[in-house]
Amino acid sequence: MWDYSEKVMDHYRHPRNVGTIEDADAVGTAGSLVCGDQLKIYLKIDNNIVTDAKFQTFGCGSAVASSSILTEMIIGKTIEEVRKITNKDIADQLDGLPPEKMHCSVMGYEALEDALKDYRADGYVPLEEVQNETKEKMICTCFQVTDKVIIDAIKANGLKTVEEVTNYTKAGGACGRCKGEIQKIIDNYYSGTVEEEKPKELTPTQFILKVNNLIETQISPELVKDGGDIELVDIKDKDIYVKLKGMCSGCKNSTMTLKVFVESTLQKALGDDIRVIEVK
Repeated sequence: MWDYSEKVMDHYRHPRNVGTIEDADAVGTAGSLVCGDQLKIYLKIDNNIVTDAKFQTFGCGSAVASSSILTEMIIGKTIEEVRKITNKDIADQLDGLPPEKMHCSVMGYEALEDALKDYRADGYVPLEEVQNETKEKMICTCFQVTDKVIIDAIKANGLKTVEEVTNYTKAGGACGRCKGEIQKIIDNYYSGTVEEEKPKELTPTQFILKVNNLIETQISPELVKDGGDIELVDIKDKDIYVKLKGMCSGCKNSTMTLKVFVESTLQKALGDDIRVIEVK
């Protein structure tokens, strides 16, 4: 018998955001009824931010819990933030899953990726263009698992054996004929012959939205705790002009606040070449 956390049991017994969105801006599926688990996720996106998310799933309690908490994780997030979510993040939010059930968190990650694969900040692109951008090789035909899914699982969870890959992705869990290919992927990854995907450069619009979101969700709430606040004034290339407000504006350590907290927070998310400049 597997041990489940209280969060898993809570989301299984009381799943959040179950249902569909008729006018969804993005829809993604993962899994297959043939293999026993299937998930469909619906997203409503406004101004590059996920404003609503719902799901339908056929599967075990771990699949329901993973899908439920995933919708809570992504509502209110920008598309760029959502794209960074891994199956490990989903499992961590549930305070862990048994190794044999980790594939449920991977299914959530796959459905989310499928929903966003043809979505861009400026709208949709034709599916054939997306397929040309991301050429993936089918490794496990029994469970429809590609090399990208396996590599992503290895990277996010530090998987080192075929058995671990099977637990996380189901690949190799049926006929087993793909286990040799899975082992090659593992060997290539740890030998450095698998190239890691380079992060996509943000468009000017995406960059501005990202800066706004970081200030509103991460920086401003912390400053408010100490009686201060911050206002975004302007953005010129990598220079971000801000105005400190409240207690922060008259603080003797305002320069330290800008450099140690504000600038470092933005640099961590956007790159070391970010510079924050105070406007009086």
